[in-house]
Amino acid sequence: MTQTLAADGSAPATLAQSTSNPRNAVRCEVWILLSGLLALTFKLAIAWNTLGTNDVISFYRFGESLETHGLEWTYTNSISFNHPPLIAYFLQAVYRLSHQPFFQDNGIIFPFLLRLPAILADFISLLVLLRLTADFPKLRLPTWALFLFALSPTSVMVSGFHGSTDPLMVMFLLLAVYSCSHGNPFLCGLFFSLSCQVKIIPLFLFPIFLFYWMHRRLWLRFLVPFATVTFVLWREPLLNFPAIFVKNVLSYGSFWGLWGITYFLRLTGWSQFGRVSYYHLTAAQTAVGLLLKLLIIACVIVIAWRRRALSATALLSSLAYAWIVFFVFSPGVCAQYMVWLMPYVLILSPALYGYLELTSSLFLFFFYNTIADAFPWYVAISRSRSNLDWTPWSIWPWAVLIAGLI
Repeated sequence: MTQTLAADGSAPATLAQSTSNPRNAVRCEVWILLSGLLALTFKLAIAWNTLGTNDVISFYRFGESLETHGLEWTYTNSISFNHPPLIAYFLQAVYRLSHQPFFQDNGIIFPFLLRLPAILADFISLLVLLRLTADFPKLRLPTWALFLFALSPTSVMVSGFHGSTDPLMVMFLLLAVYSCSHGNPFLCGLFFSLSCQVKIIPLFLFPIFLFYWMHRRLWLRFLVPFATVTFVLWREPLLNFPAIFVKNVLSYGSFWGLWGITYFLRLTGWSQFGRVSYYHLTAAQTAVGLLLKLLIIACVIVIAWRRRALSATALLSSLAYAWIVFFVFSPGVCAQYMVWLMPYVLILSPALYGYLELTSSLFLFFFYNTIADAFPWYVAISRSRSNLDWTPWSIWPWAVLIAGLI
């Protein structure tokens, strides 16, 4: 990994070696942090003055349902509630807070409270990334790329406007990587488990962490906290209503037909590939989706096994390869997912990250601009008929990732 990054011609100046004077490197890091704070402030302003997407409305309804009827009823009566229990507890807490007199009297409403943790998580992710570059100068990240990450338009739109929990998953996964890079299997397992409690998707990365620690004969120190936290937070559904939990959460596959391979299959016009949904799919859609998922899992296992003996910093590249494979072959990707892989692509190849950030930002802008009925955005409602207008823009980041894979 170090040799590949060092050979990247995009970075004559890096944070670690912008100059021989360490004081200038510190000054550069301060400017990056200030850029991150500027982005944080901008996101807070957006969150305060907008309602966000229909996901915010769905989360509000989930919070109300959880408060009134509980977790089992919500899973049973809403197939769209496909989140792990930790997010259920989070939504219930946000719902309660938004109904407290202090918050209501001061105009602090549910949409803002929902987006606040994600906005803070973005800044923490920036801090972790800067800490990694400081601790491992051979990562050789160019200063421009770190500034771009701090000010990321993709992150601004997802965290500031959309209303999702995805940045929390990114933060916990980065903390797991940081713990791994510093030889701490316990914290690695703890933070990795927490990332899986926000979104189920990081589970496909489990072989990378497991084989890494197995090679160092520390896998139990990683596995015990991971399994313990997972069981504690999944205890309620696993012991009381496992079938509906598996159906809603563990079997969720995102929307067919809006990204990559399945989008082009939908363009064939064959009725078996025409449904845009994540449930009640046709037999052909189910078969293709299963094959693509198995291909992703197989590729990740190969990556994990072949790279298990490499350094801790090389683990970042392994995760980048896994994420790229996922996004190239995934049967379904939603707009807010674009924040998942950004830190790892940045470390793998700053140039690739630059292209991905550019194309993802364009994709997200036209997505939100379409469903919000033009700029400025206040509330954005995604409707099935509108995907014909914005889905073609998803081809650009997908094509960039294919080029990166090649």
